[in-house]
Formats: sequence, structure tokens, C-alpha cells
Amino acid sequence: MAYVVTDACVDVQDRSCVEECPVDCIYEGDRMMYIHPDECVDCGRCEPVCPVTSIYHSEDLPPDLAGFARINTEFFADLGSPGGARKVGRAGADHPAVSGGRS
Repeated sequence: MAYVVTDACVDVQDRSCVEECPVDCIYEGDRMMYIHPDECVDCGRCEPVCPVTSIYHSEDLPPDLAGFARINTEFFADLGSPGGARKVGRAGADHPAVSGGRS
């Protein structure tokens, strides 16, 4: 996994990262964005444009946010790898750890 969206994105969803992503791998849940671990090309363009510092490279995740690597991966368990967020649109759901409140 390359980049991970964390809890600072919950209920913010600024979408600056989506506009910057060259491979369309940032998907929109109801309350936060998620980076598809298999579609991300590790370019890093999303990280500096995030206004709430929610995106980290997986190797740089602070220990208290490490669970978000799993959350981002598990979000795609049912969705699979559709090959681009624009094809899917808003997912209409979130990972269970996010849907009930801030993680």
C-alpha cells in the first residue's frame, strides 16, 4: 500500500486530493475518502494538497493512525478494483469504523 487517508478527512472530504490524483484511485465514501491500495501508483501528489493533513504514506503513518491502513484496504473488500473512482461515483457507504463516528 502506498498512501492512506486517515481520520482528519472524516466529514471534511475536501476532494483536493481527487483533483490531483493522476490515476483516479481516491474513492468517496459517505464520510471520508479512501485510497485504493492496488490502484495507487505511489506518486505522492495527493499528500501535499490535503488541507487537513489526512493523507500519509503507509510507511509514515503515526502509530495512533496505523489502523487506517487496514481501514482503507478493507473498504474495497466488496468494491474490488474497479479501475477508477469516476466509474463508481460516491460509494454510498463507509468502513464500519468510520460510519459510526470518528475513528
